[in-house]
Amino acid sequence: MSFDNENGTFKVIINHEEQYSLWPSYKSIPGGWQDTGVSGDKATCLEHIKTHWTDMRPLSLRNAMAQ
Repeated sequence: MSFDNENGTFKVIINHEEQYSLWPSYKSIPGGWQDTGVSGDKATCLEHIKTHWTDMRPLSLRNAMAQ
């Protein structure tokens, strides 16, 4: 399976900077990332990311700009 497989099962992962990624469910999550608990087909996962990742700036940049 690859990231291009529309029928594959994926999970949504997030890093410490609150950046999201789509990840194939059969692969181990890379270091520095954690599972959000959302999984499903590609469209479902991408919709979750689109809904929840509304500010593309890394968390550290958002915090610095807020000060």
